[in-house]
Parts: sequence; structure tokens; C-alpha cells
Amino acid sequence: MADPKGFLNHGREVAASRPVEERRKDWNEVHVPGSLLPIISKQAGRCMDCGIPFCHNGCPLGNLIPEWNDYAYRGDWAAAAERLHATNNFPEFTGRLCPAPCESACVLGINQQPVTIKNVEVSIIDKAWEAGGVAPRIPERLSGRTVAVIGSGPAGLAAAQQLTRAGHTVAVYERADRVGGLLRYGIPEFKMEKRHINRRIEQMRAEGTRFRTGVEVGRDITATDLRRRYDAVVIAAGATTARDLPVPGRELKGVHQAMEYLPLANKVQEGDYVTSPISAEGKHVVVIGGGDTGADCVGTAHRQGAASVTQLEIMPRPNDERHPVDQPWPTFPVLYKVTSAHEEGGERIYSASTTRFEGDEDGNVQWLHLAEVEFVDGRPTRKPGTERRIPAQLVTLAMGFTGTDRDNGLVEQFGLELDERGNIARDADFRTNVPGVFVAGDAGRGQSLIVWAIAEGRSAARGVDRHLTGAGDLPAPIRPTDRALMA
Repeated sequence: MADPKGFLNHGREVAASRPVEERRKDWNEVHVPGSLLPIISKQAGRCMDCGIPFCHNGCPLGNLIPEWNDYAYRGDWAAAAERLHATNNFPEFTGRLCPAPCESACVLGINQQPVTIKNVEVSIIDKAWEAGGVAPRIPERLSGRTVAVIGSGPAGLAAAQQLTRAGHTVAVYERADRVGGLLRYGIPEFKMEKRHINRRIEQMRAEGTRFRTGVEVGRDITATDLRRRYDAVVIAAGATTARDLPVPGRELKGVHQAMEYLPLANKVQEGDYVTSPISAEGKHVVVIGGGDTGADCVGTAHRQGAASVTQLEIMPRPNDERHPVDQPWPTFPVLYKVTSAHEEGGERIYSASTTRFEGDEDGNVQWLHLAEVEFVDGRPTRKPGTERRIPAQLVTLAMGFTGTDRDNGLVEQFGLELDERGNIARDADFRTNVPGVFVAGDAGRGQSLIVWAIAEGRSAARGVDRHLTGAGDLPAPIRPTDRALMA
């Protein structure tokens, strides 16, 4: 335990954010650099001697939260980083991007504000990088076995790093021009600067992992070739098939999927463009979808100089606090969330359904027609007489994803079976129906969280290691059947 009276003497404090007007003018991370360290010892000291740490249950990685809280409270940053890395390959990613289901499960959260677990986590790893405490872990000997990993998002990177450290020769295939998957081209710079990815990639290169960018499996290289070259294959290609909106006017210019819009903004930050080919500058922007991807579109539009930003959500506005009947502790609740992007402005409209888009004579979208909805027998029903239109010169669709990409031939070439949800089917060891082929992350789980992706990558790596060596000494935080832990 950290401070025996910490939770009694100190309230919850979170990272300070830069002023809205300042951060809307740049793409740097929104938090004030160095603002956490002066308060983090007290915050880590709020961790209770709760007996059963339900935060473990809330975290798919099984992070040893009470242990590294105690070390952070005492200022033993090296020990804290060692405990953090024991279960999480990339805590600087999760510490910035994870919605922190561990905090929802914190015992202190029953009747107080929970421990700032996420802030403690990112403080530990940032301190470790600053002190030079994150070194490559080069395997003592090689196994002589080879593994191909398809996809360089968090699941693919986690699987690759674990397998490399186990002594296997691992090559990561990424169809984009840079490594990182959605971390690179889906997450805006203001949420996580890409330098965090770059230094992890350098660590992995030093450990022996090889990266093949600009290579799409199924098109540039066939599944047959890949299976012939490698002893095992891990598919971590994500769930990149975006849900569409088949309403009149969908074909108008200016209506884009979020993952058409966001990567271009990131490519500007990488130096590939001076300005984005799809820019919100001077336009009335409408974002359809109320999740994290929608919020990323909102923050991006602000920084591009949008005239206005409106975010639509078909569901009713969530509650501000956990409802004890529908969302009891320690489950992960759906609550009204104000992200940094929402703090920066814009309007949010709930219980709204898009009926059609209206354009000008040149085929450019100009208006979005919407109607209020109510849920009848669990289905959204439009209310008569509530239709109206709002200006929309750029529309982004951020309504989630429906499964892995089926257009590049990867699924068909491998001969993979799909489950009832359209994801790649796998067993308890993350094996597909094809011998030697495994699947991890959103490709097998469906659209989910970064923390689940890393956990699945680690677990799939254990399955591969067991397949190759018969031992399987790598840790496995989860199994595919553990979905009940968190929706």
C-alpha cells in the first residue's frame, strides 16, 4: 500500500491542459508538459489497501496497478517502470489513449473519485524514457523460427515484440508507408505525438524486429508466399471496414469517412503535405458519430480553422454519473464525456438521425437534413415533424467499423473462417482454422480499445510461441472468451 491515509487526505487531481486558444493553434499534445510530476506522488498515494484490487479486473492487460502506484508514491521510478512493463509493452500509448476501464473498477470509486491510474501510468513511463531506463531487450539466443505479423497497430506491435524477445525472427508487414497502423494515421497528433511511436519502433528494431512498410498482404504478396516463407503468421490487420450511411446525397463531394479525413491531417504533420487535401478550413463541419473517432474529427476540424463544428449522435445523451442499476460498479459505464476536443468548442446534438444530404449545382455538399429520434423496442424511430437542416460543407462519418478488410483478398487467400460477427474466427490460443495462422486485435475481436489490442497481441504471441516451441513461456493476459470482462 502507498499512503495509508492518502485517499482521505487528498482529492483527485488530473493533468493540466493548455489553454484552449493556445492549443487550437498547434498540433502538440494538449496537456501541459511536466504538470503531472508535482502531483503524481499524492495521486498514487490515494491507492487503497483494498484487499481485492478490482482495477486488475477492469484492465484487460492485468496491469499490476497497486504495485506501481506504491513505487510511484515512494519515488522509485525504476521499480515502477519495471512493474509497468511486466504486463504492458507500450504504457506511453495506453497512458494517453486508453479510456481507463481500470479507473471505473477502482474500489475508491464506489463513493469517491477514483485513483488517477492513467495519469500515474503515463508519468512513470515518461520518467523512464527521460532517465534512459527503457532499453532494448535483445534475446540471448535465436530459436531459428520465423514469424510474419500482418499489421503494425498496437496488437501487431505487441505480438511482434513479445515474439522477438522470445528469440524468434519476426517481420512486420504494414501496407501504409510508415509503421504504427491507427496509432500513426488514425490518432491525431494532439492526442499522442508520433515521437512516442518512433522511439518504440527504434527499440524494436534494436531488439531484432524487422519492418516491411508499403507491402499489403493479399495484393503485394500472397498468403501462399507468406506461409511458405514463415513458420507462423499473426494477422493483426485491424477492423478497417467502416460503417457507411446509405442516405440520399451520400455521393456528394465533401462527405468522407473519418479514416479518409484523419490520416491526411496526420500526413501533414509528417511533412507529406503542406495542407490537407481534405481540409475543414472555413467550412461548416458536421461529424456523424459520438465516439472517440468522432471527437478526433472535431479536434482536427478546430485546428484546421473550421467555421463551425457540429457532432451528431443517434443515441440519447448519456448520464453524467454511473447509474447503479444499469451500470453498477465495477462495470465500465457509458457516461457523458467531455474530451479535450469538446472543450475547444462546437455543438453536440444527441438523439439525431441523418435523413439526407443536400448539395449545390456542382455536387458539393451544403446541407445536412436530420430528424430527432426516440427508441421504440430498442430501435431508433424518427419523430414526425422534427426534421430540420444544418449547414454542412464537410461531413465525416465516424460510426464505427464492421470488420477486417475483405477487398484485398487476405481472408480468401488464407482460407480463413469468420465468426457470426464477421470477424476472423479463432480458438482459445488465438489460432485460426488454418494451421500456423493466428489472429489478434480488432481483426478477430472486432472494433475495440487499444488496451484490448495490446493484451490480445501478447496473448496471441504466447499461442504462437507454444505452437513453435511446445513450451509457451510468454505471459498471456487474456483469452478470446474473456469479452465478458468488459463490453
